[in-house]
Order: sequence, then structure tokens, then C-alpha cells
Amino acid sequence: GMKFNIRLQQPHNDGDLKVPTERGTRDGFSPSPRGLNPQRDSLGPLVHDQPGPHLKMGARPRLQQRRRRLLIKKMPAAAAIPANSSAGTLERPGPRALNGHWVSLQESQQERKRLMREACAKYRASSSRRAVTPRHVSRIFVEDRHRVLYCEVPKAGCSNWKRVLMVLAGLASSTADIQHNTVHYGSALKRLDTFDRQGILHRLSTYTKMLFVREPFERLVSAFRDKFEHPNSYYHPVFGKAILARYRANASREALRTGSGVRFPEFVQYLLDVHRPVGMDIHWDHVSRLCSPCLIDYDFVGKFESMEDDANFFLSLIHAPQNLTFPRFKDRHSQEARTTARITHQYFSQLSTLQRQRTYDFYYMDYLMFNYSKPFADLY
Repeated sequence: GMKFNIRLQQPHNDGDLKVPTERGTRDGFSPSPRGLNPQRDSLGPLVHDQPGPHLKMGARPRLQQRRRRLLIKKMPAAAAIPANSSAGTLERPGPRALNGHWVSLQESQQERKRLMREACAKYRASSSRRAVTPRHVSRIFVEDRHRVLYCEVPKAGCSNWKRVLMVLAGLASSTADIQHNTVHYGSALKRLDTFDRQGILHRLSTYTKMLFVREPFERLVSAFRDKFEHPNSYYHPVFGKAILARYRANASREALRTGSGVRFPEFVQYLLDVHRPVGMDIHWDHVSRLCSPCLIDYDFVGKFESMEDDANFFLSLIHAPQNLTFPRFKDRHSQEARTTARITHQYFSQLSTLQRQRTYDFYYMDYLMFNYSKPFADLY
């Protein structure tokens, strides 16, 4: 395939595939890696989120290094910050930003980006150079009027973010007017991989690049509930039938015919099976694979858990219209409660301790990179 040679910086020189012996708290402070652009990482004191309830400062968790190494080998080159990164795009707030609150949110952004780069530096591959290919940018949507690149992470507010991008692009007057099918099956928004080499490189180096992430277990449960607990003409016949045929003993003919009724433990068996009968899907794939954050230097890292603050702060930074705010409505199954930590724990209580641990290992890089605390006390 087509490759674009972007020279990437190498912040560390301390050996390959290094497994950390300590894990910080959620959005906690740790020393900044060398090699970062000082203009982008020197806005004064940092503000931290509260530590998670199951994580102790300075604790040395037991790590299964072989398993983690196997996971890491599948990661893209880490700590790879494009030399032509769009520095300075997020330096001034829009007119609606409240100064004190803006400073706090800006410092939180600097902290998140620095911690993400640290995780990349610790787990980088051996190559000091890496070419950006169209595959790396296939989940990135482009909004040219406000010079925004948005990497789509399903189940982390992506439907409403696409609505916002459509309003920014002048394709709709209000997010409330845009139907679900228009968001997901329309072609109004362009993806970055549809541009030629020059168009991709120009936008990567000059546009504001952002992504939003979500606690990995919650995101997984949200995807399961959406795709398998409601009628679905794609996920039931394609994924459901294969999962039931492989993992349910004595499955009924009706279940095998429709693919409906997959249970969460069966879904997790599929997820963890290296010989899974049907491939991965963007709704439960790792953020590190969807958005390549160790290769693409994102300017803004938002979190689903602080969506309203983060989203409206971002809109202020790009000088979006004053009347545009991030929509609060639930895109699908609006009468059903959102997936919360409590609901997530209910689903994971159906799993064995080993299954929970293996699922945590599966999403380990997302937990590390975005500094989410362990969701269960017995995980290591």
C-alpha cells in the first residue's frame, strides 16, 4: 500500500518493549519523558484527576511479562511524534471560555498528552522511524472549515461528534436535525484516507487532531449491549451465529439460525480467542489500533467520563459558533440507561477471575495509555 515517510522523534533510548514495574493513578503525575516539544508541554502546574479506588500510589503490581510482551508486539511504533506536528493549535481559548476553568482544562490536557506519550515511550517498537499509511488514518474524519481531524472511537460519543462535525462543516444547522442513519451511513463527512499523500500530510501537520476515549470495560459492555441485546441485521448473523456455533454447547437450531441471544461470557470467549471464528470489529477494538496515538501526535485527548466539559472546551478552542454545544441525547436505544460503572460490574460479575484478568490484559495498553485505574481490585 501507499506509505508516507514522516520522520518521527524518538524520546527515549532505553531498550525495546520495556514492561513498567509501577503504574500511576488515574491521570496521575509521573516524570515527563525527554524529547517533547517544550512549547507544547510547559503550561505550568498540572491538574490531576482523583486516583481510582483500587490503585495505590507506588504499588508494584505483579505483571505477567510474557503475556504483556505478546500484546505489545502488536502495537504500532510508540513515542512517535511527527516532526511536523501541529504545535500551537490549542493555545488560545474561544470567547466563551471562562478563564480559570479554561486554565484547569488546558493543564489537564497537557497532563493527558504527556502521560499518553510516556506510555508510548515505554512500549515502543524497535524502529526509530515509522511511515504513516492510509490504514493508520482510516478512522479519522476531516472537517476542513475549522481544520479539525477527529479519530472515531465507537462507544465513546462518536455519533454525536460526527453530528457536531457536520454542523461545523455547514452540512446541517443543528445536531438535533441529523438522524442516526445520516450519521453512520451517509457520505457527508470525508475520511482522511480518501485524500492523496499530500492532502493527508498537510492535514496531519496543520489541523487540530483530537480523539475521545472511554474506560475500556465500560466501552466493551456498551458495545455488547448495543449490538447483541437488541435486534441487529448485521451483528447477529455475522458475529452472533459464529459465536454461538463455537462457544455454546448444544445451541438450539433457532439460535444457530438467527445468531440472537449471545450471552456476555460467550462474547468475551470470542474476544479472547486468538483463533476467533470471526474477525475484530471497531466497536471493541483497542483505541491504540483504531487511532494509532503512538504514531499520530493528537493535540486534544478527551474522555467520555468528562464529555460535556471536554467537548465544549474543545469547541471553544477551535472557535466554533457560540450556539453549538455537544448534544446530550443518547443516539440509540434512548429509553435504555447508559452503560455505567455499576452496570459494567454487573456484566463482568458473570465472568471468572481469569476471564476478567485476560480481558484487562487485552485492553492493557488502553488502560495504561489513557491512565484509567483498574476496574477490579484483584486485577494485576
